[in-house]
Amino acid sequence: MLAFVYVIICAALWTAVRRRWINRNTAAFWLFVSPWIIGFLLFTGGPMVYSLVLSFMRWNLIDPAKFTGLSNYKQALNDPAVGQAIKVTLVYAVVSVPLQTVLSLVVALLMNVKVRGIHVFRTIWYLPSLVSGVAQTVLFIWVFNPDYGLVNGFLHLFGIEGPKWLFDPGWALPAVIIMSLWTVGGNMIIYLAGLQDIPADLYEAAEIDGAGRLRTLWNITIPQISPVIFFNVVTGIIYAMQTFTQGFVVTQNGGGPSNSLLFYVLYLYQNAFSFFQMGYASALAWILFLMIMLLTALVFRGSGFWVYYESQRPKERRRRFRVK
Repeated sequence: MLAFVYVIICAALWTAVRRRWINRNTAAFWLFVSPWIIGFLLFTGGPMVYSLVLSFMRWNLIDPAKFTGLSNYKQALNDPAVGQAIKVTLVYAVVSVPLQTVLSLVVALLMNVKVRGIHVFRTIWYLPSLVSGVAQTVLFIWVFNPDYGLVNGFLHLFGIEGPKWLFDPGWALPAVIIMSLWTVGGNMIIYLAGLQDIPADLYEAAEIDGAGRLRTLWNITIPQISPVIFFNVVTGIIYAMQTFTQGFVVTQNGGGPSNSLLFYVLYLYQNAFSFFQMGYASALAWILFLMIMLLTALVFRGSGFWVYYESQRPKERRRRFRVK
């Protein structure tokens, strides 16, 4: 089927070139980009449109789908589990994203110094980010084990009785938030690239003017890498809102003690593949899409007050992001 579609595209481009509707360079561009376009339509764009249609239906994978209008969305508004899932996901995103941003930036600042063997330390900090997903979660289940885990064992050395962590409703989500800091090495590399791109003459001018380290950090380093911080914050929010693996593996698809780890995507998964309510799960997916779009739009709106671009003049920047 895919080969047939590709043959049609090649024939259409060849005809367009022969009739001089487009030149050969344009035809070559569309020819090389066509596999990505086909893949996007088949595996991303098509399923998204299908899920939107399915969100207005009732379908249990066995009986024929039945159109029900906005009933799935009304059900979501009255579902207490949806409120709990949104609460857990938002708390996780609001706490974990700033912690990851600050910690990865601090580590990048430390790794940006020119000392012997610094490349080894950078590698050591980056290596944990290679262990993610299920492997990371299984590792931390052992680390946070209340009986023989490393964390409670360390606290016991100081006479402190550690909590039950993943088995305690009050400590389960904080444990997962701590778990998320395991992969700060990935963001550290991005920050490190941004730090090394700052012109050295800015620091030389600040040193001549007598600026201290904190003043230099606040007035030069932070503004210069603010686009990098903005990028990591946006991507971090998007990833945090789609958290699934930690809740699924830790609780074995149960939502944790007192639903303290009932992440939104986990509840979506339960409705789709445990309760077989595909229409309702599709509606939940589109609600999540709207929430992510709203949060991203708010971050973009606020970026005009703290993100600095060298190619943009200050007056243009203030006028562009002026609050009306």
